[in-house]
Amino acid sequence: MGALGFDILEYACLTDVGVRRSHNQDSYAVSLQSDEQAWKERGHLLLVADGMGAHAVGELASKLATDLIPLNYHKFAALGAPAALRRAFAEANSTIHQKGSHNPDFEGMGTTSSALLIRPEGVWIAHVGDSRIYRIRSGYIEQLSYDHSLQWELARRQGLDPDEIEGVPSNVIVRSLGPEPTIQVDVEGPHPILPGDTFLLCSDGLSGLVSDAEMGAIVCSLPLEEACRFLVDLANLRGGPDNITVLLLRLPGESPPSQNDIPTSTRKSPGRLKNSVLFAEIPWPGVALGAGITLSLMALLLILARMFMEGVSVFVLAALSLILGLVGLHRSQRQEEQPAQEPEYGPPQVYRRSRCKIDQSLLRKLIEAECVVQEYAKENQWQVDWESYQKHLRAAGEAYRSGDLFSAYREHCRTLAQLTDALRLHRAKEERFHPMW
Repeated sequence: MGALGFDILEYACLTDVGVRRSHNQDSYAVSLQSDEQAWKERGHLLLVADGMGAHAVGELASKLATDLIPLNYHKFAALGAPAALRRAFAEANSTIHQKGSHNPDFEGMGTTSSALLIRPEGVWIAHVGDSRIYRIRSGYIEQLSYDHSLQWELARRQGLDPDEIEGVPSNVIVRSLGPEPTIQVDVEGPHPILPGDTFLLCSDGLSGLVSDAEMGAIVCSLPLEEACRFLVDLANLRGGPDNITVLLLRLPGESPPSQNDIPTSTRKSPGRLKNSVLFAEIPWPGVALGAGITLSLMALLLILARMFMEGVSVFVLAALSLILGLVGLHRSQRQEEQPAQEPEYGPPQVYRRSRCKIDQSLLRKLIEAECVVQEYAKENQWQVDWESYQKHLRAAGEAYRSGDLFSAYREHCRTLAQLTDALRLHRAKEERFHPMW
């Protein structure tokens, strides 16, 4: 795995109100340790939160989460990563809930919260809600957090991929900080870390509009600061209906070559648990008892038919089935009497995985968007740095002609960025804005 220096991380973060919202209810926090000993004891913590509630209530909830979770985590860090993260989230939830319960103006306040903790043993994930955490490695982007949304829950129960669930809004969440006095926090880890690993934390204002493959391609193509800004601009180009928050972090070193042999335990999708769940839900004690009774009747019939040897053999099988059924029933009853204990933390999993490959289709999609925005910019006489735009456009053309799709994609990202820079200045003057792409 290799040692990770505490002071050589590269990161970038940006939050934006979006196009249609008047208030930004997203928040983020970056808590990096200043010396190696502190990093070994506590690690680096990064956090994204997406608030919910009328007026400024959601804004307050997300701000409380990003203020309190790092503070509480450091307070309990000596307990170990999983326990400290759970305590940090639980105390933040309690504070948000109390504020929402005791003040009518704060009714309905809540927030998602997704935290990434980097320690010497690896990466820990703790989250509630649908703000996501991704890892980009070896040409793939992998979702490490499970969406606590109605869509994902239905997919899990039906053994489907979340994208196969129709008629259910993707932004309906089933778990968040604040609404209830207690909260179940998903903690998974440690994920092994490799040189060059890049992590992306975001609110659903980004993941709801930009595909995983696009996010991965953009982050692989641009420096983190540029990628952060471009992802936000891309979501706004597509309508920006929600607040958008992006936090990127890259570990030092070069990413290893692409590896397709991902362990099965880290490859589970929420919709791929059907067989194991079915196996667990079959009432085996009842089946064994039923088989024993049936075999007993068969043995009796065989004996009445004067087939004594066959009857005795079937009777022995019946007795074994009845004994197994009774033992299983007894064990099931004992398990039900014991209170269910939540595991300290779950094993690390990858819930979704997409290629970050830059191909003709992805490049064409970007060029089409650029043409639409360019035409709109000229029609409305935006103040665009056309000299810089043409420079990147020429570089993109040269890269494409030489067969370098990676460089061509990067330069087209930069030409589109010149247009979105002007868009940010222009949209503030408009009362309404329609998605251009």
